Amino acid sequence: MPDDAPKMTNPHATQGFATRMSHAGRAGTHAHGFVNPAVHRGSTVLMPNVRARKEFAKDRYNRVMTYGTAGGPTHYALEDVICEIEGGTRCVLVGTGLAAVTVPLMAYLKAGEHCLMPDSVYGPGRNIATGLMTAYGIETTFYDPTIGEAEIAALMRPNTKVVYTESPGSHTFELQDIPAIARAAHAGGAKVLMDNTWGIHNFMPFQHGVDVSIQALTKYVGGHSDVLLGSITTNTEEDYLIIRNAAGQMGHFAAPDDCWLALRGARTMPVRLKHQEQSGLAVARWFEGRPEIQRVLHPGLPSHPQHALFKRDFTGSCSLFGIVFQPRYTEAEVFGFIDSLALFGIGASWGGFESLALPTTGFITRTATSDDLGGFTVRIHIGLEDVGDLIADLEQGLATLPK
Repeated sequence: MPDDAPKMTNPHATQGFATRMSHAGRAGTHAHGFVNPAVHRGSTVLMPNVRARKEFAKDRYNRVMTYGTAGGPTHYALEDVICEIEGGTRCVLVGTGLAAVTVPLMAYLKAGEHCLMPDSVYGPGRNIATGLMTAYGIETTFYDPTIGEAEIAALMRPNTKVVYTESPGSHTFELQDIPAIARAAHAGGAKVLMDNTWGIHNFMPFQHGVDVSIQALTKYVGGHSDVLLGSITTNTEEDYLIIRNAAGQMGHFAAPDDCWLALRGARTMPVRLKHQEQSGLAVARWFEGRPEIQRVLHPGLPSHPQHALFKRDFTGSCSLFGIVFQPRYTEAEVFGFIDSLALFGIGASWGGFESLALPTTGFITRTATSDDLGGFTVRIHIGLEDVGDLIADLEQGLATLPK
């Protein structure tokens, strides 16, 4: 095995998160003495002779460079960083967060098999299940994300091969009891996949029974709204090879320039994440005191229905949450509130330095649970701005609503 082959990562490392993010992925074989790894771009990798090419091809997923799509030093450095964040041992990088959702689903499922997926799943993930997977003969049952071990066990079938999880859920922020779900899934012979993007650093998936952890590196790792990237992390070599082979066969590959941008973002992520967590909680608490707001959907608040699960399983939160307006406000009035904001952009994604506000009513699809939250909903992402300025902007925005 080459010197820069992946090393086992210790999820219980004694060093702090900021220290580990400053030093992970910076082995001398990656960086050649420089502080940061270089961007290694390339397709063709030249071999010393024909026999070497034949031998190297057998080890192409073990950091033996054979062709550009098998990765290079820039990819290896980011893989090490993501394993450090997630507490896993191997990582596959792909071009988008959505690709990171698609690849493991298609890797573990085939025609005639069954998948369980939470009703609160990321919208494009639901579209994969109802579109591509259905076309390929894979059946999906959407389940109430708040159910536990017994209810998941009751939904399991002999052909259930994947139990997909996302905690908290997109737009509505329900938490899932991941250890309980994992017990039921494993008892039935299924793999547990989790979209852990919201819980990055604050939820350690493999300590709670997850087999495959998905991250949209577009969010907090990239941190600057200028990169599209995803990661799929495993805790066993067997799962890694299944995922890596599937990604290769489907042509999924992460561009080295994007990997370099994600590496750069990862170095400052601990500072950004902590600042944004604190600002996010401050704004969420402020919203709780506003008469215009019926509910705040933030797992870190004691008012959240699954706050006990949050305290048990998470060490912190990120800066994405939802608000539900009082039912007396119309769509036009809520849209007017958003349009009046000066410091909040209107756009998809989150995890960058800029604050965002996006209406979610009409974008929430539910089949196992109700999509009626009692009023118009808006998803809020808190960036790196001064929290006092953000609250002042939100206050003037709420002042546009009729009394």
